[in-house]
Amino acid sequence: MRFLEIIGGWINRHFSNEEAIYMVVLLVVGFVVLFLLGGVLAPVLTGLVFAFLLQGLVKRLMLWHLPQTLAVYLTFTLFVLAMVMLVLFVVPLLWQQSQALIEALPNVVGRLREVGRDLAERFPELISQPQIDQWIAETTSQVGNLSGTVVETLVANVPSLVGLFIYLILVPFSVFFFLKDREHLMAWFLSLLPAQRPMLNKVGDEMNLQLANYVRGKFIEILIVGSATFITFKLMGLNYAALLGVIVGLSVLIPFVGAAVVTIPVALVAVIQFGWSWDLAWIMLAYGIIQGLDGNVLVPLLLSEAVDLHPITIILAILAFGGLWGFWGVFFAIPLATLVKAIYNAWPREVLVSKREHAQADVPAESSDSGPGVESADAV
Repeated sequence: MRFLEIIGGWINRHFSNEEAIYMVVLLVVGFVVLFLLGGVLAPVLTGLVFAFLLQGLVKRLMLWHLPQTLAVYLTFTLFVLAMVMLVLFVVPLLWQQSQALIEALPNVVGRLREVGRDLAERFPELISQPQIDQWIAETTSQVGNLSGTVVETLVANVPSLVGLFIYLILVPFSVFFFLKDREHLMAWFLSLLPAQRPMLNKVGDEMNLQLANYVRGKFIEILIVGSATFITFKLMGLNYAALLGVIVGLSVLIPFVGAAVVTIPVALVAVIQFGWSWDLAWIMLAYGIIQGLDGNVLVPLLLSEAVDLHPITIILAILAFGGLWGFWGVFFAIPLATLVKAIYNAWPREVLVSKREHAQADVPAESSDSGPGVESADAV
């Protein structure tokens, strides 16, 4: 019975507010829908993300005294042109470099053997030739199976070509109507919530600010870092510059870890191409400068509203949400962690606790006032 009383008291403290019930229902329904239907709804959800990114441009055009309808159509036209350029120019370039890398893998193994031999001669106290031979043998075995694995993967993913066409149709369609009917959709969603909703408004305002700051800032950061890496590596003559630029650009999605992990392929390609030379040193120096400017200049400039989360919390959020929803889980890991924190801070339990503390603080004052009154009555 004592246990039931504790559970009942906890429920009364935390869920006696109507908004708390709405919040729990929204979270549960949203999680279940994403978990069960995330793959099916992926084109629409992708369109929602792009519409959110483009909403800032719509507002900017409206500030320039353009009608909302014209601003939406102009923004959507620019989005379609950007997608066409991506499909016609960027994707073929990445495909060509990926094929070139796969075809060059046998030569890469031979080059790795030469680099390993040079490394063993320069640092015999750190690494030996038998260790190099063992690593090269394992690498050769993996490379021998890579071609068959790539072919099997392509054959297994043939149905995804149909999914690609679905994306090409549904994503622009969703983006257009999310931009055009944003106010109607928001009005319909708010009509499902209670009229008085201070806690929900507080969480919504904080998340709107965080999402607007994080998503748009992170998207621009990916474009700038990826483009700067591609241009730098291309000017320095590094092979697979476009492929490495995309990898380095996407690495900014994972704070603290992404930059360190992506250093491995950059260094590996540079070592294989240039060996242990000054060219390798210049490549790594340029890469370090890009990462330094990103962390110390670009991130503070784009993400002006700092996300007050501990680094361990960020890493755990990336692992958890990335495991659930893949790329988009990693992309939205920090905003989702911020959502959890915003809900925790706005939860009505604080109001209830403060009321209880005030009530307890008022009890001694009332008793002290009643004491003299009783004594004066007795005296009379």
